[in-house]
Order: sequence, then C-alpha cells, then structure tokens
Amino acid sequence: MNNVIGVDIGGTKIRMGVIDAEGRILAERQVKTEFPLYPYLERQVVQFLEEHPTVSAIGIGTHGFVDPKAGSIVFAGDMLPGWTGTEVKSPLEKATGRPVEVENDANCAALAEAKFGAARGLGRVVCITLGTGLGGGIIWDGKLLSGGTHGGAAELGHMILYPNGARCACGRLGCAEQYVSGTALVRRIKEAGLSVTPPELFELAKTDGKAQKLVAEFTEDLAIYISSLQAIFDMDMLIIGGGVSESASAWIDELNSRLATVLLNPLPVEIARFENDAGMLGAALLVLDR
Repeated sequence: MNNVIGVDIGGTKIRMGVIDAEGRILAERQVKTEFPLYPYLERQVVQFLEEHPTVSAIGIGTHGFVDPKAGSIVFAGDMLPGWTGTEVKSPLEKATGRPVEVENDANCAALAEAKFGAARGLGRVVCITLGTGLGGGIIWDGKLLSGGTHGGAAELGHMILYPNGARCACGRLGCAEQYVSGTALVRRIKEAGLSVTPPELFELAKTDGKAQKLVAEFTEDLAIYISSLQAIFDMDMLIIGGGVSESASAWIDELNSRLATVLLNPLPVEIARFENDAGMLGAALLVLDR
C-alpha cells in the first residue's frame, strides 16, 4: 500500500495527513504554526511518522515562493517569519529517512482539485486560493506549472491589480492579494469602520448598505482579476478555494453576474471541492506517484 504523508503549512496552522493512492485521508493531525519554523516542523513530522511508520514519502506544501528542485523556500514574507531561504527537502529527508518534495501550497491545491476534485479530467485549470493571502496554481495539459527562475511561477496573487495601491508584503504596491484575500477583506472592513469578520460581512450585506458596497467592490475586483487570468491562460475552468471560499454561497451569484460583463469567453467557475483539505491532498500528490 503506497501511503504517504501530506503536510500543509499555513500562517496559523500546520495540517498533516496520511493519504492513500485514492486521495483518502486515513489519519490526520493539526497543530498551531510555531517559530522558528523548520525545527518545529521537523519535530512534528518525525512524531507523526513514528505513529505511521509504513508511509513511503512526504510531500510538503507551503506558503511562499518555492524552488521545488532544491526543496527550499525562496521567499515567504511576513506570514512565515524566518522561512525565507530555508532548506527543507534535504534536512527533512535526513531526519525521516523518506523522500521529500516541497511545493507552493496553492500549487498543491490545484493538483488536488485537478486529480480528485472539481476539475477532475480537465487539462487546463487555474486554481486561486483566497485565504490569508491570495495564491494560485496552474495545471497545463495535465501538469503543474511550477518553479520559475526565482521560484515565482504562478504567484498569481502578485499580479498588480491597482497600480500604486495598497502596499503588499512583497514590498510592491497594488498586488491583487491586497484586494481579494481574507486579509484584504479585514483591511477593507476596518477602513469602512465596521466591526465584523469577513463571513459576517457577507451576511450583513443582505441588510446593510455599507457592507453591500464592500461586497460589491470585492466581487468586482475578483471578476476583473479572473478576466485577466482568462486572457493569459484561456483555461477550461477556474477554481476558487481557501478560507474565503467557504462563504461563497453569499457572493458567488454576484461574482458571476460581474464576470458576465468582463470575460472574453464563457468560463466555468467552481468552488474547490476539498476546501481546507486541498493543500494537504496536493502535497501528498507530489510524492504519491513515486
């Protein structure tokens, strides 16, 4: 039985699971993200491995720019302090005695949705994750578009949406991540003088004009952003995952109505089937075919 461990590293939590070849989660654990991150990660993975010693390999999905060949973190920003420049693959292979592969978390989510989820059977798919940040993953002719000269391929959250706009963690102004992500919604809510969480905002928008305006701005920005992605990739489907997608029932109709006015061609837009499991499942897929 070729079971593997998939690990999803986020800004607030780390999820790890034993995954089989059918994408089933046989066992899992969630821990709070702590720093310095690498030694903490190694301890958690080794402990999990001791409980599940028959797994054959380990896949790691993480926020940030990743060099998948070297298995190192090129850039991670403030969400994972001290993570930039960290070697992950080599020391973790030594610590566990198992092959390790490392990839960006949004790329992992795209892999999971293309293999097991909403885009199963499709060749060209773009997956965006609206979470703490805005991630992106691209499946092109069935393969993950990954790496890049600086580990930044498919960093779709860093396409500039508003020139000279809000400052991003990458240091530039106006990145899409600052307008269509969970963190962006928190900032916009605060600037509007409201005291609600993003999920509460979408509920409040049913009765409150100020909240309605914020949701309209969010869906309009998201529609323009998606239309730009379509102009580049002309994909079969766009998938929306991440924490913000969990409240999609409250805003997906408005998004689709705005998309109808800006898309070049019809485009199916689906909510990720795996929600918060996608990163962990995709991390497992990095090593399942070994």
